[in-house]
Amino acid sequence: MAPSDDTPQDSGSASAPDRRSDRDRLIAEALAWAEQDIDPETRAEAQNLVALARGGNQDAVAELDASFGARLSFGTAGLRGRLGAGPRRMNRAVVSQTSAGFAAYLLERAAEAAHDGAPSIVIGYDGRVNSDVFARDTAEIMAGAGVRTTLLPEPGPTPLTAFAVRHLGASAGVMITASHNPPRDNGYKVYLGDGDAGSQIIPPSDGEIAARIARIAERPVAELPRSTAYTLAGPEIERAYVSATSAALLAGFPPDPATPGLPIGAGTPLRIAYTAMHGVGASIARRVFLSTALPSVTAVPEQEHPDGAFPTVAFPNPEEPGALDLAYRTAREIDAHLVVANDPDADRLAIALPHPDEESGYRRLTGNELGLLLGWRAAERERRRAELAGTEPEGSLACTIVSSPALRAVAQDYGLGYAETLSGFKWVSRVPGLVFGFEEALGYLTHPDIIRDKDGISASADAIAMVRELIAGGRTVWDLLDEASERFGHFASCQVTLRLDSMAAAAELSARVRRDPPRELAGVAVARAQDLLTPGIAEVPADVLRFDLEDGSRIMIRPSGTEPKLKVYIDTFNDEGSASERRRAAEEALTRVETAVRDYFGSPDPGGAEPDAAGREAARP
Repeated sequence: MAPSDDTPQDSGSASAPDRRSDRDRLIAEALAWAEQDIDPETRAEAQNLVALARGGNQDAVAELDASFGARLSFGTAGLRGRLGAGPRRMNRAVVSQTSAGFAAYLLERAAEAAHDGAPSIVIGYDGRVNSDVFARDTAEIMAGAGVRTTLLPEPGPTPLTAFAVRHLGASAGVMITASHNPPRDNGYKVYLGDGDAGSQIIPPSDGEIAARIARIAERPVAELPRSTAYTLAGPEIERAYVSATSAALLAGFPPDPATPGLPIGAGTPLRIAYTAMHGVGASIARRVFLSTALPSVTAVPEQEHPDGAFPTVAFPNPEEPGALDLAYRTAREIDAHLVVANDPDADRLAIALPHPDEESGYRRLTGNELGLLLGWRAAERERRRAELAGTEPEGSLACTIVSSPALRAVAQDYGLGYAETLSGFKWVSRVPGLVFGFEEALGYLTHPDIIRDKDGISASADAIAMVRELIAGGRTVWDLLDEASERFGHFASCQVTLRLDSMAAAAELSARVRRDPPRELAGVAVARAQDLLTPGIAEVPADVLRFDLEDGSRIMIRPSGTEPKLKVYIDTFNDEGSASERRRAAEEALTRVETAVRDYFGSPDPGGAEPDAAGREAARP
């Protein structure tokens, strides 16, 4: 077996006896794990690695270190990792221990709050390899611990599980998914009900749960109590999601003054190519589109049904180059007005539209562009509600700190609040009075009263309705983006990813910026510098640096939490002249700042720097 991506590299400094000692320790740990592993497949994997390592296979030793040298960390995203044997992989033993630790946390939390009765949990899962197995293990462990447990009946999208936590009034939720990660991965995503209202966990809950998992992990997995006395849900939860989501969408579609009772664009022909990216979004998305009288979609046939092998994409993420190639092919075949793509667990959304400059015939909107348009649409929806109620618009628009600040301009124009949060919807969903939230990585929360996590299905419906309204009026999304530039100013964005040798190198490069921060970039002075590790600046201290330039440009720098990369997010702004003049000026400023950022880090390509999948934004004619 080849070493995994997270295998530590041998520096060559250790002596042969030390290496043998490390190998013997890893072998002992793997054998101890195999002895108590409840899954014959991963037990055999551990035993095979041991046999190879004893025979001197250094790849096997490296894989033992990667799999058994530490434990898969539980944090605010729960768990996410590669399938395989060992405490640092996703497997039945790790899932069982995690579930037992989480159950202990829920029972203690309920006791401290003096709740009547046992806490409750709802569990969902997607179509990845072993998602159904991990979901059943979670249900059995939770029920065995005395938690009232509901298991969703079949693979479904992450938004359905997030909805179910609120709909059932559950104390918590677990979604077995790795979202758009590579096929070899799976994960364990955690929500809290009660006062957390169905949002993802945040500190200190993550640490408290992790501590209980660590205590549980000291016991043999076979000793953990299990029970099949849990409830297997029927179709009622999915029906409730479709009903609630459809009602919220229909109430928000702008009415057509010429045809009372119908939304703008009703009956307008619209051809849509849709891909579920081998995930679980297609069926429920079609139901929502039908319930809201939106046009039917033409699916990419190779990608419509769940398949944990993801056979047609190297990386099942709509942002990745090539991921939408089959969707573009289907779009060309039907001359589509619109391409709609959900990621495999349907919590993200990508939209692409006809564009003459693209070889494929279609250009995907960036996450920031679609976030601006859906946020503007949400602000209009709130304005109409307030007018009908005879009140002023209220509530807030929100995005993550590395997303475009264009949403701030929309909020100011409509008299709404605005918030920038740390990365992750665990923070976005908790903004008081939230009307709309998004993150640049294709995540959108269009109806916070229904769900407290990003939802690619409801966002898809809103995007389809938006395109239908534009076509009914003889316009395009590109026209709407020009209108946004004229009304709010033009915001251009790009990302630079500095690829490094190790996580430690990324952290050190970030520390170097702290020691020697830029005073100016591209000849423009830094007007304000913020270090989000400083207590009180962010919700919790975060390894993020922010630099605001005097001309309104912004640079955000942070190391990746999962890969040896330093990410730099650059935003520029211009509000002088026509839409095309504003766009050109903002793009020119973006090029200057990007060049200055690369120079600041020492070379045009320090550590293998390259633009990430999001690339350059606002590059329209």
